[in-house]
Amino acid sequence: MIGTVGATTASLGRAYRNAAPCPNARVGLKSPFSRSDSSEIANRLLAARTRQRLTMDIDRYMTDLGRRARAASRAMARDAASSTAAKNAALDAVANAIESEREALKAANARDLARAREKGHDAAFIDRLTLSDKAIGTMIEGLRQVASLADPICEISGMKFRPSGIQVGQMRVPLGVIGIIYESRPNVTIDAAALCLKSGNATILRGGSEALECNIALAKLIGVGLEKAGLPQDAVQVVETADRAAVGKLITMTEFVDVIVPRGGKSLIARLMEESRVPMIKHLDGICHVYVDDRADLDKAAAVCDNAKTHRYGTCNTMETLLVARGIAQRALPALARAFQAKDVELRVDAASRAVLEAANIGALVDATEEDWSTEYLAPILSIKLVDGFDEAIEHINRYGSHHTDAIVTEDHDRAMRFLREVDSASVMVNASTCFADGFEFGLGAEIGISNDKLHARGPVGLEGLTSLKYVVLGRGEVRR
Repeated sequence: MIGTVGATTASLGRAYRNAAPCPNARVGLKSPFSRSDSSEIANRLLAARTRQRLTMDIDRYMTDLGRRARAASRAMARDAASSTAAKNAALDAVANAIESEREALKAANARDLARAREKGHDAAFIDRLTLSDKAIGTMIEGLRQVASLADPICEISGMKFRPSGIQVGQMRVPLGVIGIIYESRPNVTIDAAALCLKSGNATILRGGSEALECNIALAKLIGVGLEKAGLPQDAVQVVETADRAAVGKLITMTEFVDVIVPRGGKSLIARLMEESRVPMIKHLDGICHVYVDDRADLDKAAAVCDNAKTHRYGTCNTMETLLVARGIAQRALPALARAFQAKDVELRVDAASRAVLEAANIGALVDATEEDWSTEYLAPILSIKLVDGFDEAIEHINRYGSHHTDAIVTEDHDRAMRFLREVDSASVMVNASTCFADGFEFGLGAEIGISNDKLHARGPVGLEGLTSLKYVVLGRGEVRR
């Protein structure tokens, strides 16, 4: 099973938190404190010692995971040239195991969902946590798609002779050990394991406690695939404690971890950005726009805008702001608004949009504030603004967007090309829904995450995003003169 040290830590926190009080806790505690004061101070001292002991054990546990992951990554590097078949065999075995254990996975997910609902999590959270038949099918297809992709590892490109006689080129190599921290999406366990394995990286997965049962079940199936293919069992390890100290240790283990990939809410990403000593591939939020140009096809606009907002509310590629050119607003906006309101989407509008919509007898509108233009709702809420034209739309997107994904609906080729050039986002689209910003949809097999940084990867991060290039030099005894 994955996480070979996990058995000693799965109940670590429970064991320490339920530990019996120290029999000598009150020794030496005398006046001027009362008996109740002494008891309170003793309990505080005991709690401090317990926290220290727990932290020390988490520290040792995470260090051991890191050491094992580093050893696994080096073992795979030694056999990189001949392990493609083994990696593909492992991925295929995991896909088959998921197919055969489909009902068991859904049962585990149902228990996670029940706990999430008891805790009062919102609909967007429940949506991200749900492992439907469609989601399971996508995981299986993603595994097989990753297996079918060309193995980038050890590929040498750009070889050329230099005047000195040497040949210089570049070889694609794994990053090494990747730590992945995520919250409520159980499919991330499979996507991350598949891409890290195919790209020759070892990975340490730290999923959220809300998906614990499902993640444990998936981890067992990954272990089946690794064992069948004869690959290092420590190539994919799951952190089997929900203690937050494990995250704090993981993001500072520079000697064992080469890259951190966080998948979660804005508060998680912000915390990791502040505390991590390990480089990260990340995006903070997804404030995605669709701009309906005054040269748009209205049928295309209706389809694209509806899908971009209502396909799924809780994902980072969902449209949060709709921009409409003033010249087409009276023809386009009322129909769009009615379609959104039919699906109970709250519309937050600027004054110009309100005037157009009220003239069309559309009510139940909320006035947009300045904050709305820079808000990722992850909910059935949409902000709407009229713009004078193309240039104002570009200006708004680059000012308020998060450089994630933005789209234009237009039949004007020149404007479409300008949009692709001038919008400073990781994914830019013409006449297509922002929901296509996804590794699976882009043909990457799956994605480890989406980056809106410009280094080292940008957009959906697939196999190549988990590799780097190093220079290789071939000579025949040449020396520099």
